Amino acid sequence: MEEQQTCGRGLAQNAAVPAALAAAAAGLAQNLEVHVRALDPGEAAAAEEQGVYQRVAHRLRRAAAELQAAAAEMASAVDLPMGAHDMAAITTTDVLDAFRDHVAAEDDLRRLLEARRVENQLMLAAIREEVGGPDVGGRPAP
Repeated sequence: MEEQQTCGRGLAQNAAVPAALAAAAAGLAQNLEVHVRALDPGEAAAAEEQGVYQRVAHRLRRAAAELQAAAAEMASAVDLPMGAHDMAAITTTDVLDAFRDHVAAEDDLRRLLEARRVENQLMLAAIREEVGGPDVGGRPAP
């Protein structure tokens, strides 16, 4: 027998979104952090770049931690008891607008990631070739 869909189950099912955003933010932070090693801190432009990268990486790490915490709380809500809902309050134009905006934002994110994928794969291949192979770091080529 199929279990009844509840708001808690819906919240738990949506936990994958902030978890994926957390992983992407943490990955970008890590990329910035390792990039900084290539910079010459004695050169003015490189020192400025280093400062920006370090500040951005720190912010991304904080954001990733918050997103991961939200994802964990969402996932833990799977057995949240279903509360009484006022259907008149949940079937209004502002609720429709909020959900439409949410769906549009996810669509925009998907398009952004798809557009970046080709360039990112090309850069990954170039770095992989310089480093010396497809399995560097213990991860196979995507």
